[in-house]
Amino acid sequence: MENARVLSVNLGRPETGEWTGRVGSSGIRKTATPDPVAVRRDGLVGDSVCDRRDHGSPDNAVYVFAREDLDRWSDELGAALPDGQFGENLTTRGIDVNEALVGERWRVGTALLEVAKVRTACRVFAGFMELSGHDPTGWIKRFTRDGRPGPYLRVLEEGVVQAGDPIVVEHRPDHDVTVAVLFRALTTERDLLPRVLAVPALSETVRSRYAARAPR
Repeated sequence: MENARVLSVNLGRPETGEWTGRVGSSGIRKTATPDPVAVRRDGLVGDSVCDRRDHGSPDNAVYVFAREDLDRWSDELGAALPDGQFGENLTTRGIDVNEALVGERWRVGTALLEVAKVRTACRVFAGFMELSGHDPTGWIKRFTRDGRPGPYLRVLEEGVVQAGDPIVVEHRPDHDVTVAVLFRALTTERDLLPRVLAVPALSETVRSRYAARAPR
């Protein structure tokens, strides 16, 4: 991962439309910026979060998706996908973000970030894909079946990030629960929940939501 880096930093502004669902607005459309961006505990300065119930916690501060995975989706969808197409704040290259461990810590620019939870697909995501010219049929199931959702990161140390910053892994916890394993536990393989719920760095919102669903 010597060449792991931030390919782009992406910010979104609110849009309205029927596709945005119950909230009535969404900042999922992200545009890459060449400028340095301040990272605060609740997210990137200049990035709008409209749905505070599902996307507004400190454990959802920064969403990451790999360029390599966007390229795979580009091939599958038959159209080039720009950085930020999946609503990610940081588009990365050179690091398998889905093999990162829950609780893994990255130094990005001057900020220290920690893997806290995963993104799951929703109707707003499907609606935005349709708005972008892609067939939304079964999109949530397709994204879930792919099993490579990218992580949400919490901010341990505020700082500044920009395109081109290296991603330095400063800490890897002593367990084997990756982003991909966590995603499967929350979606298609509930038998993995006890293993996932034992991870100390797991988002408390995830823990409280899924604890009762874990097999005994």
